[in-house]
Amino acid sequence: MLFGAARLSSTRATRTSSVVQCKATSNNKGGAGAGGRKQQLWSPRQEKVLVSPLDALNKSDAITGLTLESFDGVSEVTTKQGELHQIEQAKPSESFARKMYAEDCEAAVNRQINIEYSISYLYHSMYAFFDRDNVGLPGFAEYFKKEAEEERAHAEGLIEYQNKRGGKVCLGALMSPITEFDHEEKGEALYAMELALSLEKLNYEKLVGVHRVADEAGDPSLTDFIEGEYLEEQVEAIKKVATYVSQLRRIGKGHAVWDFDQSLAN
Repeated sequence: MLFGAARLSSTRATRTSSVVQCKATSNNKGGAGAGGRKQQLWSPRQEKVLVSPLDALNKSDAITGLTLESFDGVSEVTTKQGELHQIEQAKPSESFARKMYAEDCEAAVNRQINIEYSISYLYHSMYAFFDRDNVGLPGFAEYFKKEAEEERAHAEGLIEYQNKRGGKVCLGALMSPITEFDHEEKGEALYAMELALSLEKLNYEKLVGVHRVADEAGDPSLTDFIEGEYLEEQVEAIKKVATYVSQLRRIGKGHAVWDFDQSLAN
């Protein structure tokens, strides 16, 4: 019985193969028959594209191409890219780093930059005065030169902070400082040092103003920057210059001024 079943299955397979061959021969003859028609070229419209390769198992037509279903993650990535495009983008003229930086704080920092430069400019004028040959106080000249460089460094520090917060640095015009510091009653040394004390106190007052603006705007970064980098140092500078003023008032305009000048040089 098993042998008979095998023969029957083989016979059916042979018949099926013959039928397929007959159909193929018939189709070829139809393509180039007596009518002399040329075989029709392949056209994309005649191609049957299946959505899934599993459907090919249930189709008896010839498979000319397959289109696989899209990966599920692609739609998720596309959605996230769309969300990124909705994020507010800065204009070309605006900073990408700016965040919670009030315009009042930006303006206050710019004012302080100009104050630091103005004080530095005046200290430079003092340095040039005491370095004259007819004044001859190199210790005072060197002291005011260092003070000028220090105030300029303060201005540059504020510029760096302004850029770090995304603000725009606006430098104002500087007035020409005075060039003569002679004083008939006090003498040039005491007069210049009292002027320096006034400048240091003014600078402290302006720094406190910047701190107040930052505090009102709720900007802890700016308040911490002014406190840590400027206010404490300014307090020490005021104390040092105030001590020099007291000593020079005791000395007067006599020869002791030269001794004081040597102490500044050392």
